[in-house]
Amino acid sequence: MTDLAKYPPFDRWHDWTELDAKAWPKKVERKYTLVPTTCFNCEAGCGLIAYFDQETGEITKIEGNPEHPGSRGRNCAKGPATLNQVYDPERVMHPLKRVGERGSGKWERISWDQALQEVGDKIREAFLADRRNGVMYHVGRPGEDGYTDRVLKAWGCDGHNSHTNICSSNARIGYQSWMGHDRPSSDFANAEVIFLISAHLESGHYFNPHAQRIMEAQARGAKIICVDPRLSNTGAKADFWLPTWPGTEPFLLLAIARLLVQNETWNAAFMERWTNWETYLTEKHPDRPVEFSQMRAALLDEYAEYTPEAAEQKTGVDADTIREIADLIGEHPTKFASHNWRAAGA
Repeated sequence: MTDLAKYPPFDRWHDWTELDAKAWPKKVERKYTLVPTTCFNCEAGCGLIAYFDQETGEITKIEGNPEHPGSRGRNCAKGPATLNQVYDPERVMHPLKRVGERGSGKWERISWDQALQEVGDKIREAFLADRRNGVMYHVGRPGEDGYTDRVLKAWGCDGHNSHTNICSSNARIGYQSWMGHDRPSSDFANAEVIFLISAHLESGHYFNPHAQRIMEAQARGAKIICVDPRLSNTGAKADFWLPTWPGTEPFLLLAIARLLVQNETWNAAFMERWTNWETYLTEKHPDRPVEFSQMRAALLDEYAEYTPEAAEQKTGVDADTIREIADLIGEHPTKFASHNWRAAGA
């Protein structure tokens, strides 16, 4: 018995032959060159391969790239749909300049030289008039790792705008503030406890490489905790679904954190090495010696109100369930992974 091939073997991508499905029932062979590329229908950047017809030079289909280390050929529907964008009859291929009233839909094609000159002249005019914040750059989904934003800041402009500003900025600013990167990638593959809050990146619409590792970790025995008012796909598959009242997630997290400290199952060595506990004690507890041994008592005092019972009243999650979750996390202090993104949890 011969196994069915999932993908063309890599060493044959340059000259691949397969039957034309549209020619059925005739068996018509078509020759393709397979070109690796990247999906940009979300910021996961999954790998794709484009099938170029050697006879027509056109792309006939797009599939997942099995050689891509992140997505491994397992793409969501948005990846293959890239073909629709390539050949969309309304795709804008050249610079266009409005020639009618705003909203009239009247445009004329201009050259790149004219477009760059006119835009550059207007930016220079704003700079000379000391109107730097009159310059704004908008992009649907930035894929240049912040380069354009750095250019605008170098010009003295606070004018970078994108879908991120209104989509996920509430979560990104939290990550950016405490760890210097607005989109961390947890080691889900090796985690033993995975804590996902709200409409996280992996909930289906986004970051399928993460979702793959989460499913594989769960298959190996990892416990999944999903905090979400909705019974989402993740919540339905999780070991624990905690439907908090929207906006009360921080209270739940502090109650769990306090239990970890109280039970001495927190990763104290990590806290001592990687947090500014000296500053915390100096500013928040000036009556205490600046010694790490003081941190446990200081934190228990700081978060005294965040008991499991108070959290149950605030969030709707049973106090005993909160204790069970804290015990589970405490049993795996160095094998814990979490993620939070949209909705109230951010």
